[in-house]
Amino acid sequence: MSMIFNRLANVGVAIVAPGGYAPDQPALERTIAQLQAQGCHVKNYYHAATKHQRFGGTDAVRIAQLHAAALDPDVQIVMALRGGYGMTRLLPSLDFRLLAASGKLFVGHSDFTALQMGLLAQTGAVSFAGPMICDDFTREDVSDFTMRHFWQCLSGPAHSIAVQAQGNPAIEVSGTLWGGNLTMLTHLVGTPYFPQIEGGILFVEDINEHPYRVERMLLQLLHAGVLARQKAVLLGDFSNYRLSDYDNGYDFNAMLAHIRAQLPTPVLTGLPFGHIRDKATLAVGCHATVVSGANMFQLGMTGYPVLASRSAE
Repeated sequence: MSMIFNRLANVGVAIVAPGGYAPDQPALERTIAQLQAQGCHVKNYYHAATKHQRFGGTDAVRIAQLHAAALDPDVQIVMALRGGYGMTRLLPSLDFRLLAASGKLFVGHSDFTALQMGLLAQTGAVSFAGPMICDDFTREDVSDFTMRHFWQCLSGPAHSIAVQAQGNPAIEVSGTLWGGNLTMLTHLVGTPYFPQIEGGILFVEDINEHPYRVERMLLQLLHAGVLARQKAVLLGDFSNYRLSDYDNGYDFNAMLAHIRAQLPTPVLTGLPFGHIRDKATLAVGCHATVVSGANMFQLGMTGYPVLASRSAE
């Protein structure tokens, strides 16, 4: 981990809590100390004393964190503390133009998908679906894969991910890469915070969702006309659900077969993204290319903002 953090030296990182609060405050403090010891300039806008109910602060406090981080001249990366719930409560009060004009690299996933979709829909600005402080950085077994892809992607201006996966259709397509947590995406359909992407590459993931719920959400996107306008749909991780005898053979593979039969758009599986230890970082709103064969596919990303060079102080 020392080598990875050294490569992030002299980068200004702001921690914001637009969703939940840190469940393990000592682990958060150790992580901040680690980042600082490796040369990162960490500005923690989250304070445990201000947590409110299940949130990292009142709505007003969490909005203020995002705006303050965007205005901080010493910050390059604005990273979500964690997901949970709470981001959609903030959307009507966020100054998306301020966030976009700041040039900060906004990073997170799960509930943070709502901010990323709002930012893309309202301004066209690129953000990053990637690790969060809890628990990607605070966990004892920090993933080298996650950290390596995080740094490589944000260093840009191009990044690619090669995936070993079988059973996918052979395609070669390009378009705008967008998406995130499936529950959040379906929640935003019909709102001003849902991007209208034509000819895009949509990626989705979720956790604790039974295959029939995943099917129901994908069908909602299909019936809303979203999926037919995409060139490909990439499925990330869908885990931690329970099947029962009542399912009678209906499992994730059965759901996937049905969805593939319904969709006019090719569906690929195996994207290393979601609520998992080893996750890629994806530039939401960038130009992407997907090339898929019998046993693998490659996702390439270009044309997105990257970290500015900073000399040691």
